[in-house]
Amino acid sequence: MSVSAPKRSIAELKEVAKSLRRDIIRMTTAAASGHPTSSLSAVEVVTALYFGGFMRYDPAAPTDPHRDRFILSKGHAVPVLYAAMAEAGYFPVDELLTLRKLGSPLEGHPNMRRLPGIEASTGSLGQGLSLGIGHALACRMDQLDSHVYVMMGDGESEEGQVWEAYATAEKYKLSNLTAIVDLNGYQQTGATHDVMDLTPMGDKIAAFGWHTQTIEGNEMEAVVKALEVARQVKDQPTAIVSKTKKGFGILPLLEQEGDTNYHGKPLSKALAEKALQMIG
Repeated sequence: MSVSAPKRSIAELKEVAKSLRRDIIRMTTAAASGHPTSSLSAVEVVTALYFGGFMRYDPAAPTDPHRDRFILSKGHAVPVLYAAMAEAGYFPVDELLTLRKLGSPLEGHPNMRRLPGIEASTGSLGQGLSLGIGHALACRMDQLDSHVYVMMGDGESEEGQVWEAYATAEKYKLSNLTAIVDLNGYQQTGATHDVMDLTPMGDKIAAFGWHTQTIEGNEMEAVVKALEVARQVKDQPTAIVSKTKKGFGILPLLEQEGDTNYHGKPLSKALAEKALQMIG
């Protein structure tokens, strides 16, 4: 039977977050590819979910029907999920350095057929919330009290399927579903406010009938409080708009590089060493 991981204090969660950031830098630099900055913005939320006492899971029984589910819709940020899974005991931490290597189950996007503990194969952006609705409905039909969390990016939120999913989840009153938007302000081609400005994101989601919170998503205290509130809501789906910074933790280095987006490219070995020193 899946159980909640031991709840860690805020101070302990912050230390785990540092560890995940180090792992993200190491694995993407070793792979010489990947999306480190897209992963770094999401660290606090993923850390809180897996180690803050919110999710029930068992690495020894990854398909236990009583588990909670986490779906990473912004699949290119999978290094943050791999780092959390290794920390949780799904596989040895040393295997993180096989990211994107031939034959490794740690592919560039989550593949549920290759790695136990991955709930959905994602990477085709805009589809994760629809997948989460399927999980939430299935849990309800099977009379399971499992909770489904879906993390999306603000770039993929420009797609129409996302808003159809918001409408559908409200129709079915899926209180066992929480959507988390990693609002880091950038997508592949530039700043989201230049490509398709969806502000105020929280108000738009709330207009679809969701209980919605907007928080500073790189502040662990705010993340934990928002997740606590979300689990108390009844009769409607919940959303957390998590305002973050892409590359959080190493932003001064990226500013020196003249690229605060740094999308889809790893840090050089020299820059990675500086980043690891900065993280501490």
